Amino acid sequence: MTHQKTKLALGIAAASIAMAGAIVSPQAIAGSKAQHHAEVSAVQTKVDYLEAQLQAMQAELSSMKAASSQTSAEAQKVQELDQWMASVKSAPVKADNKYNMVFFRGGYGKNDHGREGSILTDANATNSGGGATNILNTGLNTSDFTGNSPNGKNEAWYFGAGFDLNLSDDLFGIMDNTNLLGEITFGYKQFDSKDLRRAPLGTAANDSATGAAGVSDGPASSTVCAGLSGSDGALINNGAGPYGSCSANVTVTQITITASPKIKFMADSKFRPWLIPAGFALHVISPPSNGVTVTAPGIMFAAGADYNIWKSLYVGVDARYHMVSNTVADVQLDGMEAGGYVGFGF
Repeated sequence: MTHQKTKLALGIAAASIAMAGAIVSPQAIAGSKAQHHAEVSAVQTKVDYLEAQLQAMQAELSSMKAASSQTSAEAQKVQELDQWMASVKSAPVKADNKYNMVFFRGGYGKNDHGREGSILTDANATNSGGGATNILNTGLNTSDFTGNSPNGKNEAWYFGAGFDLNLSDDLFGIMDNTNLLGEITFGYKQFDSKDLRRAPLGTAANDSATGAAGVSDGPASSTVCAGLSGSDGALINNGAGPYGSCSANVTVTQITITASPKIKFMADSKFRPWLIPAGFALHVISPPSNGVTVTAPGIMFAAGADYNIWKSLYVGVDARYHMVSNTVADVQLDGMEAGGYVGFGF
């Protein structure tokens, strides 16, 4: 009996334990799951924090790299500026040159051909340059007009002025220390000047009733330049006396205007050679040609050099040749000129 009671007690205890285990086990399992979730959440929080810290560190590192790069670029610029300043300080001192210039020139000129024998220079006078006696007043004694020489020789003196305008300091990048300038000049030449003793030109208005057609006897019904001989001839010398209209001074001149490109070398030195490869020239002559033409275009070639003697004061020499493709009626104007000039730089 006692043994049965013991078995019963043991069965009840076992059932109780089983029931307790059944009751306690889900709670334990539930508690274990909650704890696990809490642990996972804590770990996730730490991972998120670490990731945020890593991103912050990466951003700071990128910022530091950018700042370092900017500092390096600025340092390089400063270094380049220092090098440029050092090169400027070590460069030799340049002469105080002025590239623009106003200059005044003069010298000797010579055309390839003279102008003797033209109607308005000397052909209507008694001289060895072509004065034809058959166009003189038929009443004049030609001995009264002797002594003239040809007028219009080919040699001349000249003077003029001009200016240079600087266009480029390096020939538009082609050559360093070489200036390209625009030059404009104005020049006056005098070839000859003579007091010619001459009759009026043979025109209808100057033909007398007794003279042949085309022969100048002086104005009709006038005694000017008519019937002079012997002592009367002295009255017309140099245009003096009552017959002064039979004498006239004729000056053979030429004005030249040029516009040219000028290349000047060694621009920053005191001595500066230059050349004009080709330039435009316009020539104006006086008296007019036989065709009553006074102007002719041409081409000019030139070379020279100048030297800076003091501050903005320069002296120089030049030689020029003028080539005119066409003659002005009977006048040929090809020729040269050579001389010196004084310039003021600015």
